[in-house]
Amino acid sequence: DGAERGPSESEPGSGHRPQRFPARPERGSAGWRTMGRLVALSLLGIALALLGERLLALRNRLKASREVESVDLPNCHLIKGIEAGSEDIDILPNGLAFFSVGLKCPGLHSFAPDKPGGILMMDLNEENPRALELRISRGFNLASFNPHGISTFIDSDDTVYLFVVNHPEFKNTVEIFKFDEEENSLLHLKTIKHELLPSVNDIVAVGPTHFYATNDHYFSDPFLKYLETYLNLHWTNVVYYSPNEVKVVAEGFDSANGINISPDKKYIYVADILAHEIHVLEKHPSMNLTQLKVLKLDTLVDNLSIDHSSGDILVGCHPNGQKLFVYDPNNPPSSEVLRIQNILSEKPTVTTVYINNGSVLQGSSVASVFNRKLLIGTLYHRALYCEL
Repeated sequence: DGAERGPSESEPGSGHRPQRFPARPERGSAGWRTMGRLVALSLLGIALALLGERLLALRNRLKASREVESVDLPNCHLIKGIEAGSEDIDILPNGLAFFSVGLKCPGLHSFAPDKPGGILMMDLNEENPRALELRISRGFNLASFNPHGISTFIDSDDTVYLFVVNHPEFKNTVEIFKFDEEENSLLHLKTIKHELLPSVNDIVAVGPTHFYATNDHYFSDPFLKYLETYLNLHWTNVVYYSPNEVKVVAEGFDSANGINISPDKKYIYVADILAHEIHVLEKHPSMNLTQLKVLKLDTLVDNLSIDHSSGDILVGCHPNGQKLFVYDPNNPPSSEVLRIQNILSEKPTVTTVYINNGSVLQGSSVASVFNRKLLIGTLYHRALYCEL
């Protein structure tokens, strides 16, 4: 037709080659499948690396490789009648000691899984004190009683109130009782539930119906609890409760656990068990808390007790948390008790009071003292009475 061909329309032998691009793989072709597999492998590798890093971090938080040598006390014996844990102990200024016994938690070992928990009392003024179970008033559901942290409060009229963290059917409530010393009994007054108390661990009473409580997890669902701990989210907190106001007053803990109050009522002490720390928080008239300092330790700190005579803090500790949660009777969890003096000073004194490799006492969670008589409780094992 007489029209000239442009250079891009070269014919064979013209010296010009048409420009070519790599063929795009068709969906479903081997190329696409290879790319998909490479992406999947990359994501799997990243996920496994993250899981490995989190597992290693969790082992460090649990002190999983720590072993201890026993530092026993000479005048000690196991308390008769406590066979399946005494997670928390609180001693009144007059020497009456209350024990929270029989705690059961999902995934945690129990020596009496079918037996409900209870509250025991021991009079440390007696020469050979015995632990007696307190009767609880009718109407309270004893069959599902699953007590955890406890705290006492003495009102201006000398009425003694006992606050108990309870996990009936693994839920979360706070029970308030009135103690009748003449009858050795507890009158149940009130059950408290609140959305800001999803995973309550310990409690310190500051009024007849007022308290601070720790949540050791942000979630209440067991799977989400495990995930939260594994990922180290630092979402746990301290809540203040009163009939008129409930609020979060401190947060950002790895796993907030034991809580107590200084003898002058100016400071709140909080144990962060997986961070191996005790936080000192200043209490304000609004009941809000502000952090004053953090004491770092080399063990998993559980419950905190105050020595009424000195103001010292006694801490029930777990030297190796992995043994606590993965129970092996041939390699049981060990026990440790620390005394902390002058915690508000620049260099508090930390003294080891007791260590046992699990041959006598497994999984110490609390230690409390009165007139040179020391009580050591455990998460799910026995309890020890020592004369210092």
